[in-house]
Amino acid sequence: MAGGRRRGSGEYALFWPGYVDVLSTLLLVVIFLMSIFMLAQYFAAEEASGKDTALRRLTRQITELTNLLALEKGKSKSAEDELSALQATLSTLREENTKLSGFALTGDEQAKAAQARISGLTADLENQRNISSEALAKVDILNQQLLSLRRQIAALNDALEASEKKDQESQTRIKDLGARLNAALARQVQELQRYRSDFFGRLRELLKGRKDIRVVGDRFVFESEVLFPSGSATLTPEGLSAMDQLASAIIELEREIPKEINWALQVDGHTDIRPISSSNFPSNWELSTSRAISVVRYLISRGVSPERLVAAGYGEFRPLEKGTDEASLQKNRRIELKLTNR
Repeated sequence: MAGGRRRGSGEYALFWPGYVDVLSTLLLVVIFLMSIFMLAQYFAAEEASGKDTALRRLTRQITELTNLLALEKGKSKSAEDELSALQATLSTLREENTKLSGFALTGDEQAKAAQARISGLTADLENQRNISSEALAKVDILNQQLLSLRRQIAALNDALEASEKKDQESQTRIKDLGARLNAALARQVQELQRYRSDFFGRLRELLKGRKDIRVVGDRFVFESEVLFPSGSATLTPEGLSAMDQLASAIIELEREIPKEINWALQVDGHTDIRPISSSNFPSNWELSTSRAISVVRYLISRGVSPERLVAAGYGEFRPLEKGTDEASLQKNRRIELKLTNR
């Protein structure tokens, strides 16, 4: 029995060092694996940290780009669209970063997944840089266009100022011409008034002694009964005689008035308030106008220039007298002659 116990102790003594070696080797393997895992975790964390740095840099670039684009806001819809696209892309990247940070992979699979996502983020970052460059180029183009518009506006302002200056000069010339024209017209009116006085004086002399022919203001007035039968536009023999004398006076006047004075003898027909209605004259308008035209036609037939004559009819609407008695009505039925400027 003693011999068996010694033999058993020797076998156990021989087995224990081998067991210790196995445990040591296993511990070293575990420590090695843990070191590899920690290194993988470290490199993954470093790569993720690098990604965060790149995203912050991209965020700063996008913020700067946003500030630049804000200056051109309202001038370019395309620039606003680009900014919206950049902001959407940034949100997507931030979501990807959050998802990536929450993943807890192990070993080689974690390293490969992290590397793949970092590669994708790097590509996205490069795309965002390209987009930022394009946006900056568009902002530069917009700035150039704005500068060109400002130059065009400045040129237009210069042209407007020159036009306003010319307009002021034109207005000054027009005022000067207007003043001279008014002065010339005033001289012509004064001369015409003198000739009118001479003309009316000559008519008075020719038709003196007739109470039915008179001067009213600047008009020479014939009562209708002197020239026309009642309700008619045909001149009476007495009217024809009066028109002959009138034609002679007008022809003399034509020879005396200078050619630069543009004058005309206006012949106006008037009726009283009693209405007329016939096949020839449906109203007092037609009767008064026809009588004025009859006088003008006869004067032309006696040698008066047609361009110096004007015929008009006023019906009963310009009475000399407001009364309705026969004397007032007789005065309102008349033919008026007036020497005027054209």
